[in-house]
Amino acid sequence: MAQSRLAEQTFDIRPIAGAMGAEIHGIDASRELGDATVAALRKALLDHLVIVLPGQTLTPEQQLRFARRFGEPLIYPFAKGLDEFPEITPILKKEDDQYNFGGVWHSDTVYQDTPPMGTMLYAQDLPPFGGDTLFANQYLAYESLSDGMKALLGNLRAINISGKRKVQRTRTHMMDRASAGLTGDEFEACHPVIRKHPETGRKALYVNVAHTVRFEGMTEEESTPILEFLFEHQIQPEFTCRLRWSEGAVAFWDNRAAMHYPVNDYHGYRRLMHRITLAGDRPLQ
Repeated sequence: MAQSRLAEQTFDIRPIAGAMGAEIHGIDASRELGDATVAALRKALLDHLVIVLPGQTLTPEQQLRFARRFGEPLIYPFAKGLDEFPEITPILKKEDDQYNFGGVWHSDTVYQDTPPMGTMLYAQDLPPFGGDTLFANQYLAYESLSDGMKALLGNLRAINISGKRKVQRTRTHMMDRASAGLTGDEFEACHPVIRKHPETGRKALYVNVAHTVRFEGMTEEESTPILEFLFEHQIQPEFTCRLRWSEGAVAFWDNRAAMHYPVNDYHGYRRLMHRITLAGDRPLQ
């Protein structure tokens, strides 16, 4: 357990798993945070890829203020946000919903030219059990590839779409209730298969089963064998951590080097989260 002592606050960083993830204890996100505290939290994010602040009590305005200390909040294209705070998207699974939103391994909105740098989720209503979120460290996914595979992938780019069938069905209930006027298949972007992180300089595998359909300049049939290998490789248990949500928890993850998967194992119960995504930059090789 590492401890950080700052002029503004003192807090503890407690790793969740060997691969990634840390809980941050001692931070009240409803308060105005000093620059040193924000810098230390950002370093913890870069070090652990996902940080969790348990036991927060935040109004939408306070959640937005906290998020803005780390970047510019974005508006999600496919579902409406809160009326007074459109940057906050309610992620709701109702008791009778079959699918959960985003219930497949993915990085957020990689079908956009500039995908978000990070995502924050704030737990509002939780089921009595289940509803955990899994995360996978894509630095480790890249670093564990063979030298031959790294050489093969090094200069490749991949086509990512918003309307791949695996993810379309997970949006159904959200878009039925709060459509933003799009059908879900409007976006396509081409990104490096191996992405260099703009802050750490480390390389990460940057494909995902929810959105990546083929390599640039190749057909889907030609791309599929390698992509299917990568989709399995990048979610090995040794690369992951599991977040068991608690009331009031805020999770903040680095979308540039981490994937996530919300587990859909709480049928018959309601789960509501408030999501904010933060503006990123164009992925580079």
